[in-house]
Amino acid sequence: MTEPYAVPVPKGYRVGPWEVRAPIATGAFGSVYEARRADPDAGPDLPRTAALKFLPTGTGTPRQLTHLRELIEREVELHRRLKQPRLIRMYDTFTVDDPAHPALDGATVLVLEKAEGSLSALLTAEPRPAGGPALLAQICEGLAQLHHAGWVHGDLKPANVLLMRDGSARLADFNMAAELEGTHAYTPAFSTPDYTPPELLWSEIGERGRRIRPSADVWAFGVLAHLVLSGSFPLPGGTPTARRDAAAAYARGTDELRLSPELPDVWREIVRDCLTRTHADRVGTEALLRRVETAAGTTRSPRLPRALLSRSRSRRTTVLAAAIATVGVAALGYGISTWAGGGTAGSGASGGGTGKVTAAAYGAAELRTDKGVPVAYRRLIVDSAHDCVQEEVTPALIAALLKAESNFDPNLSDPGAGGEGEYGIARWTPSILRWYISPDGVPPTATPEPPLTPAESIPAVGRYLCFMEPRLNSTGLTGDRRVLLAAAYRTSTKKVNAAGGVPPQYRDYAARVAHYLKEYTPPGEK
Repeated sequence: MTEPYAVPVPKGYRVGPWEVRAPIATGAFGSVYEARRADPDAGPDLPRTAALKFLPTGTGTPRQLTHLRELIEREVELHRRLKQPRLIRMYDTFTVDDPAHPALDGATVLVLEKAEGSLSALLTAEPRPAGGPALLAQICEGLAQLHHAGWVHGDLKPANVLLMRDGSARLADFNMAAELEGTHAYTPAFSTPDYTPPELLWSEIGERGRRIRPSADVWAFGVLAHLVLSGSFPLPGGTPTARRDAAAAYARGTDELRLSPELPDVWREIVRDCLTRTHADRVGTEALLRRVETAAGTTRSPRLPRALLSRSRSRRTTVLAAAIATVGVAALGYGISTWAGGGTAGSGASGGGTGKVTAAAYGAAELRTDKGVPVAYRRLIVDSAHDCVQEEVTPALIAALLKAESNFDPNLSDPGAGGEGEYGIARWTPSILRWYISPDGVPPTATPEPPLTPAESIPAVGRYLCFMEPRLNSTGLTGDRRVLLAAAYRTSTKKVNAAGGVPPQYRDYAARVAHYLKEYTPPGEK
Protein backbone atom coordinates (compact mmCIF):
# COMPACT_ATOMS: atom_id res chain seq x y z
CA MET A 1 0.00 0.00 0.00
CA THR A 2 1.21 3.53 -0.68
CA GLU A 3 -0.63 5.01 2.30
CA PRO A 4 -2.25 3.72 5.50
CA TYR A 5 -5.67 2.24 4.95
CA ALA A 6 -8.54 3.49 7.08
CA VAL A 7 -9.44 -0.13 7.83
CA PRO A 8 -6.34 -2.37 7.64
CA VAL A 9 -7.33 -5.93 6.80
CA PRO A 10 -4.67 -8.64 6.49
CA LYS A 11 -4.40 -10.75 3.38
CA GLY A 12 -6.18 -14.06 3.87
CA TYR A 13 -8.72 -12.67 6.36
CA ARG A 14 -12.04 -14.49 6.08
CA VAL A 15 -15.47 -12.85 6.06
CA GLY A 16 -18.16 -15.45 5.51
CA PRO A 17 -17.17 -17.39 2.38
CA TRP A 18 -14.83 -14.60 1.25
CA GLU A 19 -11.05 -14.39 1.63
CA VAL A 20 -9.33 -11.01 1.40
CA ARG A 21 -6.66 -10.92 -1.29
CA ALA A 22 -5.44 -7.40 -2.09
CA PRO A 23 -6.27 -3.76 -1.29
CA ILE A 24 -8.20 -1.76 -3.85
CA ALA A 25 -9.04 1.64 -2.40
CA THR A 26 -9.38 3.59 0.81
CA GLY A 27 -11.25 6.65 1.99
CA ALA A 28 -11.38 8.60 5.22
CA PHE A 29 -13.59 6.09 7.04
CA GLY A 30 -13.53 2.83 5.12
CA SER A 31 -11.49 0.64 2.80
CA VAL A 32 -12.16 -1.73 -0.11
CA TYR A 33 -10.37 -5.01 -0.75
CA GLU A 34 -10.44 -7.57 -3.51
CA ALA A 35 -11.67 -10.92 -2.26
CA ARG A 36 -12.14 -14.39 -3.66
CA ARG A 37 -14.84 -16.90 -2.84
CA ALA A 38 -12.99 -19.46 -0.72
CA ASP A 39 -15.98 -21.69 -0.02
CA PRO A 40 -17.32 -23.11 -3.33
CA ASP A 41 -20.40 -24.53 -1.64
CA ALA A 42 -21.53 -21.27 -0.06
CA GLY A 43 -23.61 -19.04 -2.29
CA PRO A 44 -23.51 -20.92 -5.60
CA ASP A 45 -24.80 -17.82 -7.41
CA LEU A 46 -21.88 -15.69 -6.21
CA PRO A 47 -18.97 -14.76 -8.50
CA ARG A 48 -15.46 -15.98 -7.86
CA THR A 49 -14.21 -12.51 -6.95
CA ALA A 50 -15.82 -9.50 -5.33
CA ALA A 51 -14.98 -6.21 -3.62
CA LEU A 52 -15.35 -6.12 0.17
CA LYS A 53 -16.10 -2.67 1.54
CA PHE A 54 -15.08 -2.52 5.23
CA LEU A 55 -16.69 0.22 7.34
CA PRO A 56 -15.60 0.34 11.00
CA THR A 57 -19.02 0.54 12.62
CA GLY A 58 -17.72 -1.13 15.78
CA THR A 59 -15.19 1.59 16.62
CA GLY A 60 -15.05 5.36 16.69
CA THR A 61 -16.80 8.11 18.60
CA PRO A 62 -20.59 8.01 19.03
CA ARG A 63 -20.97 10.91 16.61
CA GLN A 64 -18.79 9.26 13.97
CA LEU A 65 -20.64 5.97 14.35
CA THR A 66 -24.05 7.61 14.04
CA HIS A 67 -22.98 9.35 10.84
CA LEU A 68 -21.34 6.24 9.40
CA ARG A 69 -24.29 3.98 10.17
CA GLU A 70 -26.68 6.40 8.49
CA LEU A 71 -24.61 6.37 5.32
CA ILE A 72 -24.36 2.58 5.35
CA GLU A 73 -28.09 2.18 5.91
CA ARG A 74 -28.78 4.35 2.88
CA GLU A 75 -26.47 2.34 0.66
CA VAL A 76 -27.65 -1.06 1.88
CA GLU A 77 -31.32 -0.11 1.58
CA LEU A 78 -30.90 0.99 -2.04
CA HIS A 79 -28.94 -2.13 -2.95
CA ARG A 80 -31.54 -4.39 -1.36
CA ARG A 81 -34.45 -2.75 -3.12
CA LEU A 82 -33.02 -1.96 -6.54
CA LYS A 83 -31.48 -4.50 -8.92
CA GLN A 84 -30.68 -2.57 -12.08
CA PRO A 85 -28.02 -3.33 -14.71
CA ARG A 86 -26.43 0.13 -14.48
CA LEU A 87 -26.02 0.06 -10.70
CA ILE A 88 -23.13 -1.70 -9.01
CA ARG A 89 -24.41 -4.91 -7.44
CA MET A 90 -24.34 -5.85 -3.78
CA TYR A 91 -24.27 -9.58 -3.08
CA ASP A 92 -24.37 -9.64 0.71
CA THR A 93 -23.59 -7.80 3.96
CA PHE A 94 -21.79 -9.04 7.07
CA THR A 95 -21.00 -7.79 10.55
CA VAL A 96 -17.55 -8.85 11.72
CA ASP A 97 -17.50 -10.67 15.07
CA ASP A 98 -13.81 -10.82 15.95
CA PRO A 99 -12.74 -9.52 19.39
CA ALA A 100 -9.19 -10.64 18.65
CA HIS A 101 -9.01 -7.87 16.02
CA PRO A 102 -10.39 -4.76 17.77
CA ALA A 103 -10.06 -2.58 14.65
CA LEU A 104 -12.29 -4.98 12.72
CA ASP A 105 -14.65 -6.19 15.44
CA GLY A 106 -18.16 -4.92 14.72
CA ALA A 107 -17.27 -3.62 11.27
CA THR A 108 -19.90 -3.70 8.55
CA VAL A 109 -18.78 -5.38 5.32
CA LEU A 110 -20.55 -4.88 2.01
CA VAL A 111 -19.85 -7.56 -0.63
CA LEU A 112 -19.97 -5.69 -3.93
CA GLU A 113 -19.45 -6.39 -7.60
CA LYS A 114 -15.76 -5.88 -8.36
CA ALA A 115 -14.86 -3.12 -10.81
CA GLU A 116 -11.66 -2.65 -12.79
CA GLY A 117 -11.40 1.12 -12.36
CA SER A 118 -13.36 4.35 -12.27
CA LEU A 119 -14.28 7.18 -14.60
CA SER A 120 -12.09 9.40 -12.44
CA ALA A 121 -9.07 7.24 -13.22
CA LEU A 122 -9.97 7.03 -16.90
CA LEU A 123 -10.20 10.83 -17.19
CA THR A 124 -6.84 11.21 -15.49
CA ALA A 125 -5.28 8.84 -17.99
CA GLU A 126 -7.24 10.13 -21.00
CA PRO A 127 -8.86 13.55 -20.37
CA ARG A 128 -11.19 13.28 -23.38
CA PRO A 129 -11.77 9.55 -23.92
CA ALA A 130 -12.82 8.64 -27.43
CA GLY A 131 -15.62 6.48 -26.07
CA GLY A 132 -16.99 9.32 -23.95
CA PRO A 133 -20.40 9.66 -25.65
CA ALA A 134 -21.23 5.96 -25.27
CA LEU A 135 -20.04 6.05 -21.67
CA LEU A 136 -22.25 9.07 -20.94
CA ALA A 137 -25.23 7.19 -22.36
CA GLN A 138 -24.64 4.41 -19.83
CA ILE A 139 -24.33 6.85 -16.95
CA CYS A 140 -27.53 8.59 -17.98
CA GLU A 141 -29.25 5.22 -18.24
CA GLY A 142 -28.22 4.51 -14.65
CA LEU A 143 -29.66 7.83 -13.50
CA ALA A 144 -32.90 7.10 -15.32
CA GLN A 145 -33.12 3.72 -13.59
CA LEU A 146 -32.61 5.36 -10.20
CA HIS A 147 -35.09 8.17 -10.78
CA HIS A 148 -37.71 5.85 -12.25
CA ALA A 149 -37.47 3.77 -9.08
CA GLY A 150 -37.97 6.90 -6.97
CA TRP A 151 -34.41 7.50 -5.77
CA VAL A 152 -31.90 10.35 -6.09
CA HIS A 153 -28.17 9.56 -6.22
CA GLY A 154 -27.05 12.78 -4.54
CA ASP A 155 -23.34 12.46 -5.30
CA LEU A 156 -22.84 11.79 -9.01
CA LYS A 157 -19.23 12.42 -9.99
CA PRO A 158 -16.49 10.57 -11.92
CA ALA A 159 -15.21 8.75 -8.83
CA ASN A 160 -18.67 7.24 -8.32
CA VAL A 161 -18.88 5.81 -11.83
CA LEU A 162 -17.12 2.46 -11.92
CA LEU A 163 -15.91 0.67 -15.06
CA MET A 164 -16.28 -3.07 -15.27
CA ARG A 165 -14.06 -5.67 -16.90
CA ASP A 166 -16.21 -5.75 -20.04
CA GLY A 167 -16.05 -1.97 -20.43
CA SER A 168 -19.55 -1.27 -19.15
CA ALA A 169 -20.21 1.39 -16.53
CA ARG A 170 -22.03 1.18 -13.20
CA LEU A 171 -23.16 3.90 -10.82
CA ALA A 172 -21.81 3.31 -7.33
CA ASP A 173 -21.52 4.73 -3.80
CA PHE A 174 -25.09 5.22 -2.74
CA ASN A 175 -24.45 6.45 0.79
CA MET A 176 -25.84 9.86 -0.19
CA ALA A 177 -28.78 8.36 -2.09
CA ALA A 178 -32.29 8.91 -0.81
CA GLU A 179 -35.79 7.82 -1.68
CA LEU A 180 -38.15 10.49 -2.93
CA GLU A 181 -41.06 11.60 -0.76
CA GLY A 182 -43.19 13.33 -3.34
CA THR A 183 -40.95 15.81 -5.18
CA HIS A 184 -38.05 15.76 -2.71
CA ALA A 185 -35.71 13.48 -0.84
CA TYR A 186 -33.51 14.22 2.16
CA THR A 187 -29.76 13.64 2.15
CA PRO A 188 -26.84 14.45 4.47
CA ALA A 189 -25.33 17.90 4.01
CA PHE A 190 -22.30 16.57 2.17
CA SER A 191 -21.56 16.97 -1.51
CA THR A 192 -18.81 17.65 -4.02
CA PRO A 193 -18.99 21.39 -4.90
CA ASP A 194 -18.14 20.97 -8.60
CA TYR A 195 -21.19 18.71 -9.07
CA THR A 196 -23.63 20.46 -6.73
CA PRO A 197 -26.32 22.70 -8.29
CA PRO A 198 -26.36 26.33 -7.13
CA GLU A 199 -29.64 26.00 -5.24
CA LEU A 200 -28.04 23.44 -2.91
CA LEU A 201 -24.72 25.18 -2.25
CA TRP A 202 -26.15 27.24 0.59
CA SER A 203 -29.47 25.54 1.13
CA GLU A 204 -31.07 25.28 4.55
CA ILE A 205 -30.26 22.11 6.46
CA GLY A 206 -33.14 20.68 8.47
CA GLU A 207 -33.27 17.90 11.03
CA ARG A 208 -33.54 15.29 8.27
CA GLY A 209 -30.76 16.79 6.20
CA ARG A 210 -30.89 18.73 2.97
CA ARG A 211 -33.85 18.61 0.60
CA ILE A 212 -32.85 17.43 -2.85
CA ARG A 213 -34.63 16.78 -6.15
CA PRO A 214 -33.72 14.52 -9.09
CA SER A 215 -32.82 17.72 -10.95
CA ALA A 216 -29.68 17.86 -8.76
CA ASP A 217 -28.46 14.67 -10.45
CA VAL A 218 -29.28 16.20 -13.84
CA TRP A 219 -27.05 19.20 -13.00
CA ALA A 220 -24.26 16.84 -11.93
CA PHE A 221 -24.63 14.90 -15.18
CA GLY A 222 -24.29 18.14 -17.17
CA VAL A 223 -21.03 18.96 -15.38
CA LEU A 224 -19.77 15.42 -15.88
CA ALA A 225 -20.70 15.41 -19.57
CA HIS A 226 -18.86 18.70 -20.13
CA LEU A 227 -15.79 17.30 -18.38
CA VAL A 228 -15.81 14.02 -20.33
CA LEU A 229 -16.30 15.67 -23.74
CA SER A 230 -14.09 18.75 -23.35
CA GLY A 231 -11.63 17.94 -20.57
CA SER A 232 -12.72 20.99 -18.58
CA PHE A 233 -15.40 22.11 -16.13
CA PRO A 234 -18.26 24.20 -17.49
CA LEU A 235 -17.79 26.98 -14.90
CA PRO A 236 -14.56 29.00 -14.72
CA GLY A 237 -12.03 28.81 -11.92
CA GLY A 238 -8.82 27.05 -11.03
CA THR A 239 -10.14 25.54 -7.79
CA PRO A 240 -13.43 24.00 -6.61
CA THR A 241 -14.03 27.07 -4.45
CA ALA A 242 -13.61 29.42 -7.40
CA ARG A 243 -15.94 27.29 -9.53
CA ARG A 244 -18.47 27.20 -6.69
CA ASP A 245 -18.46 31.01 -6.59
CA ALA A 246 -18.85 31.08 -10.38
CA ALA A 247 -21.89 28.80 -10.08
CA ALA A 248 -23.43 31.17 -7.55
CA ALA A 249 -22.81 34.15 -9.83
CA TYR A 250 -24.37 32.28 -12.73
CA ALA A 251 -27.42 31.39 -10.66
CA ARG A 252 -27.86 35.05 -9.62
CA GLY A 253 -27.78 36.11 -13.25
CA THR A 254 -24.60 38.17 -12.90
CA ASP A 255 -22.61 35.83 -15.12
CA GLU A 256 -23.37 33.74 -18.18
CA LEU A 257 -22.69 30.08 -18.89
CA ARG A 258 -19.76 29.88 -21.28
CA LEU A 259 -19.42 26.32 -22.49
CA SER A 260 -16.29 24.95 -24.14
CA PRO A 261 -16.04 25.39 -27.92
CA GLU A 262 -14.85 21.76 -27.98
CA LEU A 263 -18.41 20.55 -27.37
CA PRO A 264 -20.28 19.34 -30.46
CA ASP A 265 -23.49 21.31 -31.02
CA VAL A 266 -25.82 18.46 -30.04
CA TRP A 267 -23.98 17.96 -26.76
CA ARG A 268 -23.79 21.71 -26.16
CA GLU A 269 -27.58 21.88 -26.10
CA ILE A 270 -27.82 18.86 -23.82
CA VAL A 271 -25.31 20.28 -21.32
CA ARG A 272 -26.98 23.69 -21.42
CA ASP A 273 -30.36 22.15 -20.63
CA CYS A 274 -28.83 20.31 -17.67
CA LEU A 275 -27.11 23.41 -16.31
CA THR A 276 -30.01 25.84 -16.12
CA ARG A 277 -30.06 28.49 -13.41
CA THR A 278 -33.07 27.01 -11.67
CA HIS A 279 -34.07 23.42 -11.08
CA ALA A 280 -37.49 23.96 -12.66
CA ASP A 281 -35.96 24.71 -16.07
CA ARG A 282 -33.77 21.59 -16.24
CA VAL A 283 -34.52 18.78 -18.64
CA GLY A 284 -36.28 15.76 -17.16
CA THR A 285 -34.36 12.52 -16.82
CA GLU A 286 -36.32 10.47 -19.36
CA ALA A 287 -36.10 13.20 -21.99
CA LEU A 288 -32.41 13.59 -21.18
CA LEU A 289 -31.80 9.89 -21.69
CA ARG A 290 -33.45 9.90 -25.12
CA ARG A 291 -31.35 12.88 -26.23
CA VAL A 292 -28.12 11.45 -24.85
CA GLU A 293 -28.71 8.09 -26.55
CA THR A 294 -29.34 9.86 -29.84
CA ALA A 295 -26.22 12.00 -29.46
CA ALA A 296 -24.16 8.94 -28.55
CA GLY A 297 -25.46 7.05 -31.58
CA THR A 298 -27.09 4.22 -29.68
CA THR A 299 -30.53 3.60 -28.31
CA ARG A 300 -30.16 0.24 -26.61
CA SER A 301 -27.83 -0.78 -23.76
CA PRO A 302 -24.92 1.49 -24.82
CA ARG A 303 -21.50 0.33 -23.65
CA LEU A 304 -18.05 1.77 -23.50
CA PRO A 305 -16.32 0.62 -26.70
CA ARG A 306 -14.08 -2.36 -26.11
CA ALA A 307 -11.21 -0.44 -27.73
CA LEU A 308 -10.89 1.45 -24.44
CA LEU A 309 -10.03 -1.85 -22.78
CA SER A 310 -6.61 -3.31 -23.34
CA ARG A 311 -6.67 -6.98 -24.22
CA SER A 312 -4.32 -9.74 -23.24
CA ARG A 313 -4.68 -13.24 -24.58
CA SER A 314 -6.74 -14.31 -21.59
CA ARG A 315 -10.19 -12.89 -20.93
CA ARG A 316 -9.57 -13.70 -17.27
CA THR A 317 -6.70 -11.21 -17.06
CA THR A 318 -8.31 -8.36 -18.98
CA VAL A 319 -7.83 -5.04 -17.22
CA LEU A 320 -8.14 -1.36 -17.99
CA ALA A 321 -5.06 0.51 -19.12
CA ALA A 322 -2.23 0.53 -16.59
CA ALA A 323 -2.74 4.19 -15.89
CA ILE A 324 -6.35 3.52 -14.98
CA ALA A 325 -5.31 0.73 -12.66
CA THR A 326 -2.82 2.92 -10.79
CA VAL A 327 -4.36 6.41 -10.79
CA GLY A 328 -7.30 7.01 -8.38
CA VAL A 329 -10.61 5.30 -7.85
CA ALA A 330 -12.86 6.52 -5.06
CA ALA A 331 -14.78 3.39 -4.22
CA LEU A 332 -16.14 4.85 -1.01
CA GLY A 333 -17.42 8.28 -1.95
CA TYR A 334 -15.19 9.99 0.65
CA GLY A 335 -12.88 11.75 -1.79
CA ILE A 336 -9.96 10.58 -3.90
CA SER A 337 -8.65 7.18 -2.85
CA THR A 338 -5.76 5.00 -3.89
CA TRP A 339 -6.31 2.36 -6.53
CA ALA A 340 -3.98 -0.46 -5.63
CA GLY A 341 -5.00 -2.93 -8.32
CA GLY A 342 -2.55 -3.65 -11.04
CA GLY A 343 -1.83 -5.39 -14.25
CA THR A 344 -0.15 -4.60 -17.50
CA ALA A 345 -1.88 -3.55 -20.60
CA GLY A 346 -1.29 -2.95 -24.24
CA SER A 347 -2.09 0.31 -25.91
CA GLY A 348 -5.16 -0.59 -27.90
CA ALA A 349 -6.67 1.85 -30.34
CA SER A 350 -9.39 4.12 -29.10
CA GLY A 351 -12.68 4.14 -30.91
CA GLY A 352 -16.20 5.38 -30.49
CA GLY A 353 -16.80 9.07 -30.93
CA THR A 354 -20.31 10.17 -31.71
CA GLY A 355 -20.85 7.94 -34.72
CA LYS A 356 -23.43 5.18 -34.59
CA VAL A 357 -22.07 1.71 -34.06
CA THR A 358 -23.65 -0.57 -36.65
CA ALA A 359 -25.03 -3.93 -35.64
CA ALA A 360 -22.61 -5.62 -38.05
CA ALA A 361 -19.59 -4.20 -36.20
CA TYR A 362 -21.03 -4.25 -32.71
CA GLY A 363 -18.84 -6.16 -30.27
CA ALA A 364 -16.31 -7.06 -32.98
CA ALA A 365 -13.53 -7.36 -30.38
CA GLU A 366 -15.39 -10.32 -28.85
CA LEU A 367 -17.39 -11.84 -31.69
CA ARG A 368 -16.16 -12.47 -35.23
CA THR A 369 -18.08 -10.47 -37.80
CA ASP A 370 -17.06 -12.69 -40.70
CA LYS A 371 -18.19 -16.14 -39.57
CA GLY A 372 -21.91 -16.17 -40.19
CA VAL A 373 -23.44 -14.83 -36.97
CA PRO A 374 -26.54 -13.04 -38.29
CA VAL A 375 -26.25 -9.27 -38.03
CA ALA A 376 -29.78 -9.02 -36.64
CA TYR A 377 -28.76 -10.88 -33.47
CA ARG A 378 -25.28 -9.47 -32.82
CA ARG A 379 -26.33 -6.73 -30.40
CA LEU A 380 -28.61 -9.07 -28.47
CA ILE A 381 -25.82 -11.65 -28.18
CA VAL A 382 -23.11 -9.22 -27.09
CA ASP A 383 -25.32 -7.33 -24.63
CA SER A 384 -26.64 -10.55 -23.11
CA ALA A 385 -23.09 -11.71 -22.39
CA HIS A 386 -22.10 -8.35 -20.94
CA ASP A 387 -25.00 -8.43 -18.49
CA CYS A 388 -23.45 -11.46 -16.74
CA VAL A 389 -20.69 -11.12 -14.16
CA GLN A 390 -19.36 -14.62 -14.90
CA GLU A 391 -16.39 -14.26 -17.24
CA GLU A 392 -17.02 -17.58 -18.98
CA VAL A 393 -20.28 -16.23 -20.41
CA THR A 394 -18.97 -14.61 -23.58
CA PRO A 395 -20.65 -13.41 -26.77
CA ALA A 396 -18.86 -16.16 -28.68
CA LEU A 397 -20.25 -18.81 -26.32
CA ILE A 398 -23.83 -17.57 -26.66
CA ALA A 399 -23.47 -17.41 -30.45
CA ALA A 400 -21.98 -20.94 -30.57
CA LEU A 401 -24.80 -22.27 -28.41
CA LEU A 402 -27.47 -20.69 -30.63
CA LYS A 403 -25.79 -22.11 -33.72
CA ALA A 404 -25.71 -25.60 -32.20
CA GLU A 405 -29.29 -25.38 -30.93
CA SER A 406 -31.09 -23.99 -33.95
CA ASN A 407 -28.67 -22.81 -36.63
CA PHE A 408 -29.97 -19.32 -35.71
CA ASP A 409 -33.49 -20.24 -36.75
CA PRO A 410 -35.90 -17.90 -34.89
CA ASN A 411 -38.91 -19.92 -36.03
CA LEU A 412 -37.76 -23.33 -34.81
CA SER A 413 -40.65 -25.39 -33.48
CA ASP A 414 -40.28 -28.85 -31.97
CA PRO A 415 -43.54 -29.55 -30.15
CA GLY A 416 -42.67 -33.14 -29.34
CA ALA A 417 -39.27 -32.69 -27.73
CA GLY A 418 -39.20 -33.51 -24.02
CA GLY A 419 -42.97 -33.63 -23.71
CA GLU A 420 -43.57 -29.89 -23.54
CA GLY A 421 -41.69 -28.88 -26.65
CA GLU A 422 -38.82 -26.53 -27.56
CA TYR A 423 -39.15 -23.34 -29.58
CA GLY A 424 -37.26 -20.47 -31.09
CA ILE A 425 -33.64 -19.61 -31.70
CA ALA A 426 -32.50 -21.06 -28.35
CA ARG A 427 -34.85 -24.07 -28.26
CA TRP A 428 -36.42 -22.93 -25.03
CA THR A 429 -38.92 -25.04 -23.17
CA PRO A 430 -41.52 -22.38 -22.24
CA SER A 431 -41.88 -23.46 -18.61
CA ILE A 432 -38.11 -23.08 -18.11
CA LEU A 433 -37.88 -19.85 -20.11
CA ARG A 434 -40.44 -18.33 -17.73
CA TRP A 435 -37.83 -18.21 -14.96
CA TYR A 436 -35.24 -16.36 -17.05
CA ILE A 437 -37.28 -14.17 -19.34
CA SER A 438 -37.45 -11.18 -16.99
CA PRO A 439 -34.34 -8.98 -16.48
CA ASP A 440 -35.30 -8.27 -12.85
CA GLY A 441 -35.50 -11.97 -11.96
CA VAL A 442 -39.23 -11.89 -11.25
CA PRO A 443 -40.96 -14.47 -13.47
CA PRO A 444 -44.23 -13.53 -15.16
CA THR A 445 -47.40 -15.10 -13.86
CA ALA A 446 -48.15 -16.82 -17.15
CA THR A 447 -45.82 -19.21 -18.97
CA PRO A 448 -44.59 -17.72 -22.29
CA GLU A 449 -46.28 -19.18 -25.32
CA PRO A 450 -44.72 -19.82 -28.74
CA PRO A 451 -43.62 -18.22 -30.93
CA LEU A 452 -40.69 -17.18 -28.76
CA THR A 453 -38.86 -14.19 -30.20
CA PRO A 454 -35.06 -13.74 -30.26
CA ALA A 455 -35.53 -10.59 -28.14
CA GLU A 456 -36.98 -12.82 -25.41
CA SER A 457 -34.86 -15.90 -25.98
CA ILE A 458 -31.30 -14.60 -26.34
CA PRO A 459 -31.09 -12.46 -23.17
CA ALA A 460 -32.62 -15.38 -21.26
CA VAL A 461 -29.78 -17.61 -22.50
CA GLY A 462 -27.27 -15.18 -20.97
CA ARG A 463 -29.16 -15.15 -17.67
CA TYR A 464 -29.45 -18.94 -17.57
CA LEU A 465 -25.75 -19.47 -18.31
CA CYS A 466 -24.89 -16.86 -15.69
CA PHE A 467 -27.07 -18.69 -13.18
CA MET A 468 -25.53 -22.09 -13.97
CA GLU A 469 -21.84 -21.19 -14.07
CA PRO A 470 -21.32 -21.03 -10.27
CA ARG A 471 -23.26 -24.29 -9.94
CA LEU A 472 -20.70 -26.22 -11.96
CA ASN A 473 -18.10 -27.83 -9.72
CA SER A 474 -15.01 -25.66 -9.34
CA THR A 475 -12.78 -28.77 -9.38
CA GLY A 476 -13.01 -32.25 -10.82
CA LEU A 477 -14.45 -31.29 -14.20
CA THR A 478 -12.56 -31.89 -17.45
CA GLY A 479 -12.87 -29.78 -20.55
CA ASP A 480 -13.42 -26.15 -21.52
CA ARG A 481 -15.69 -24.66 -18.86
CA ARG A 482 -17.60 -22.72 -21.53
CA VAL A 483 -18.40 -25.94 -23.38
CA LEU A 484 -19.42 -27.51 -20.08
CA LEU A 485 -21.83 -24.61 -19.60
CA ALA A 486 -23.35 -25.30 -22.99
CA ALA A 487 -23.72 -28.97 -22.08
CA ALA A 488 -25.42 -27.96 -18.84
CA TYR A 489 -27.79 -25.76 -20.88
CA ARG A 490 -28.74 -28.83 -22.94
CA THR A 491 -29.06 -31.11 -19.88
CA SER A 492 -28.31 -29.78 -16.36
CA THR A 493 -25.42 -28.77 -14.11
CA LYS A 494 -26.22 -31.76 -11.92
CA LYS A 495 -25.60 -34.21 -14.77
CA VAL A 496 -22.42 -32.45 -15.90
CA ASN A 497 -21.06 -32.47 -12.34
CA ALA A 498 -21.97 -36.13 -11.90
CA ALA A 499 -20.24 -37.06 -15.16
CA GLY A 500 -17.14 -35.04 -14.33
CA GLY A 501 -17.52 -33.32 -17.70
CA VAL A 502 -19.76 -33.60 -20.73
CA PRO A 503 -22.11 -36.61 -20.33
CA PRO A 504 -21.49 -39.19 -23.11
CA GLN A 505 -24.86 -38.68 -24.80
CA TYR A 506 -24.14 -34.96 -25.26
CA ARG A 507 -20.59 -35.18 -26.61
CA ASP A 508 -21.60 -34.62 -30.24
CA TYR A 509 -23.54 -31.51 -29.20
CA ALA A 510 -20.61 -30.28 -27.09
CA ALA A 511 -18.22 -30.86 -30.00
CA ARG A 512 -20.38 -28.67 -32.23
CA VAL A 513 -20.42 -25.92 -29.62
CA ALA A 514 -16.64 -26.17 -29.21
CA HIS A 515 -16.18 -25.91 -32.98
CA TYR A 516 -18.33 -22.79 -33.30
CA LEU A 517 -16.91 -21.28 -30.12
CA LYS A 518 -13.45 -21.42 -31.66
CA GLU A 519 -14.79 -20.08 -34.96
CA TYR A 520 -16.66 -17.13 -33.42
CA THR A 521 -13.91 -16.08 -30.99
CA PRO A 522 -11.69 -13.30 -32.42
CA PRO A 523 -7.91 -13.78 -32.47
CA GLY A 524 -6.42 -12.78 -29.13
CA GLU A 525 -9.50 -13.77 -27.15
CA LYS A 526 -9.42 -16.82 -24.93
